[in-house]
Amino acid sequence: MAQLWGGRFTGNIDQLAWDFNASISFDKRLLEVDIRGSKAHVTMLATCGIINEEERDAILEGLDSIMKDVDNGALVITSEYEDVHSFVEANLIKRIGDAGKKMHTGRSRNDQVALDMRLYTRDKVKETADILIHMLSVLLELQKEHIETYMPGFTHLQKAQPVTLAHHLGAYVEMFKRDHGRMLDILERMNYCPIGSGALAGTTYPLDRDMTASLMDFKGPTLNSMDTVSDRDYLIEYLSALSIMQMHLSRFAEEVIIWNSNEYQFVTIDDAYSTGSSIMPQKKNPDIAELVRGKTGRIYGDLMSLLTTMKGIPLAYDKDMQEDKEAAFDAMDNAIGCLTLFADMLRTMVFNKDVMEKSAMRGFTNATDAADYLVVKGVPFRDAHSVIGRIVLYCIDKNCAIDELTIEELKGFDEHFDSDVFDAISLATCVQKRLTIGAPGPDAMKKVIKINEDYITQYR
Repeated sequence: MAQLWGGRFTGNIDQLAWDFNASISFDKRLLEVDIRGSKAHVTMLATCGIINEEERDAILEGLDSIMKDVDNGALVITSEYEDVHSFVEANLIKRIGDAGKKMHTGRSRNDQVALDMRLYTRDKVKETADILIHMLSVLLELQKEHIETYMPGFTHLQKAQPVTLAHHLGAYVEMFKRDHGRMLDILERMNYCPIGSGALAGTTYPLDRDMTASLMDFKGPTLNSMDTVSDRDYLIEYLSALSIMQMHLSRFAEEVIIWNSNEYQFVTIDDAYSTGSSIMPQKKNPDIAELVRGKTGRIYGDLMSLLTTMKGIPLAYDKDMQEDKEAAFDAMDNAIGCLTLFADMLRTMVFNKDVMEKSAMRGFTNATDAADYLVVKGVPFRDAHSVIGRIVLYCIDKNCAIDELTIEELKGFDEHFDSDVFDAISLATCVQKRLTIGAPGPDAMKKVIKINEDYITQYR
């Protein structure tokens, strides 16, 4: 058992207690950031005259050799170590001797853990933001392609009014833009350096915390050592933002699943993102979309786990906080995986334009426009609404769309109908008349696409 705290103890820890206490099985993924933080720390120690340059160089070379050997498999992280920090320090001392014992000068595992988690989370937030830009780019290209692809818009899962696929996808563009903005907000708030806070009360060594922060691209050092070692707000914010993002993905996944069904056939999912049945040879299942929807609850659970862990912890650090990692890592892995796969699934998906347009026509999505047509002809809206309602019932009985009725049939319901009604209630006209910004009309849609294109460009 390799540990950093043995001097106070005369007996051995129980093996079960050791295993229960150890975090090496999951915090070993922090190796790279642990070494990155240690290199910045010892560089600062040497600059401040706390260790000499020869010791600094030996530590830096030793840390690089550990990272290299782990990467190429020559050194394995095993359960004999309590955590990734003891693994690094123990192996460093083996390699360079007493100089390795000076690496930990002026810091505690508490601020070291805080630094590692902050560095790791910062990397993941940036990665998530980048993948969100990729998702937005995929959606933007689809929007450009489908400005005149007509489909039914829905409320209550009932066909309501005609829109375009570009407009429908644009709703998700707005959602993912907000998700991207939340990532940028998190980066702004979290980007302060914990190292130098010690266990909870700072240190007596003359550290240059501004230098350490600068070496790791932080905006500056944190300002209260007790808060620093017990703060996981940035992690809770990130998991909260991931949960909201995952909710957006889950809503989108639900629509893809519906659109992929035999009853809708709006989309064809590429074989790369589908699976079959072991018994039913005709099946092509939207498994990726279903798993994205299913993993949403898991990510919500990770957020609630972390919130519950933190809710009763007194200042400053308590061992409960070790429980932050598994939930956080699980949420990060699954959310980033879902986002990446969903974007690629969308990129390869085929949208069946004719089916979507026919569905809009047969769903009476132009009924409101037909009522508006009568209003323009002088019919009070409430009367027009009633007339169109009767026409819809008639069409349902005849299994046809309003557009498919003759002018004589329409005049049988109201004499104000004339031959110009067919142009007035065509899907193209219904959509093109909606010109306000944010509406599905082509001119309005092109303006919004340009706005979103500019947004994406600044973050590429």
